[in-house]
Amino acid sequence: MDKEVDPAVLAVINEKRLSGEKRTPVDIIARMGVLDARDKASEQAWLATGDNIIATIWAELVSIGAGGRWFCLESLDTQRRIGGGDRSVLQIQRAKDRLGLLKRSLDAGQGVRAVLQTNRVAILEAESDRAARVSTRVPDDEEWHVAVWEPARKFAVLVRGPRGWLPDDEELQAARARAGIPTEVPEDASGPASADDPQAAAMDYLARHFAGYGYKADDVSARKLGYDIEVSDKKGKVLLQLAVKGTASGRTGFKLTDEERACAKKGDPWRLAVVTDAFGPATQHKLYRASEIDKAPGLESFG
Repeated sequence: MDKEVDPAVLAVINEKRLSGEKRTPVDIIARMGVLDARDKASEQAWLATGDNIIATIWAELVSIGAGGRWFCLESLDTQRRIGGGDRSVLQIQRAKDRLGLLKRSLDAGQGVRAVLQTNRVAILEAESDRAARVSTRVPDDEEWHVAVWEPARKFAVLVRGPRGWLPDDEELQAARARAGIPTEVPEDASGPASADDPQAAAMDYLARHFAGYGYKADDVSARKLGYDIEVSDKKGKVLLQLAVKGTASGRTGFKLTDEERACAKKGDPWRLAVVTDAFGPATQHKLYRASEIDKAPGLESFG
């Protein structure tokens, strides 16, 4: 969303958008040499005529480094979405195709032509919201390039402009949080969650998950607000209010309290967070909007 974009980046996008003729996202990549652009409009990178590689750059993830240099971190984890959760089969394939083209540009010492893109939903939900659409897409006049490729650390660094510059460690750390690329989270000194309480295990899992992405996850369950965890960014802005439900083998059912249902009716940023296999090695979670909670497996009827 525009409000998540650095003002300097947004200014360039707006100037580009307002100075030229109005073009659709399909028109833009077609004019850059993408064949069958209409069929490929939802892709994240393209091999265009002349072996030019074009890639979307989500403006929400662009950071400004020393000297005003733009850069963004690219997750090399094809399985996980920004904001957490597993990608669908289609999303995994798109991520693999994009990374394949970016690696090809790196190996060839080739630059990348970029289209700067903003989205209609918060970046945490850009891959999970079915209604997510491109808000603005403009071609960038500056060339980008892959400056760093770190498979062990699961990220690459894309830099705008001439080669020879890299962000420092502090800038990289801030960008990791912005791009949702987790860092190692230290073990809680209090030890693991109770082995007989899937709710406690689920709370512990989600707290670690969001902390690993650079977000603050506060346990507010004792306050009976209608949600258990409040997720906020470093500036204190509340991003998600999670009503947490943990399930495990033999304990897959759960109910929503009166407070949770009342809070759900208020809408964003409330979500139902269902953590499955809370004790096992395959622990994962899924977030449901208020309009989707009846689809959550394990939800028992109210009353």
